Amino acid sequence: MPMRKTEMKEWNAQCMRQIKRPLRDRIDFGFNWVYKPVLDDAESRIFNTMAEYRKWCEQKLPSYLGYRRAKR
Repeated sequence: MPMRKTEMKEWNAQCMRQIKRPLRDRIDFGFNWVYKPVLDDAESRIFNTMAEYRKWCEQKLPSYLGYRRAKR
């Protein structure tokens, strides 16, 4: 559904306000932390081989996180 003229004007005005912010603020507001199950539950993990890492991803991580191999 296309934006109405008033919505487009408001959106453009908001963009212009954001551009006037300092770069550091734009970076800070441009990213948002989202909890990722399993990945965020430990400070770090170490794997001896890439094969071990891939196997761990397949077994432990939810598929929606995108860490599984692409199906061919």
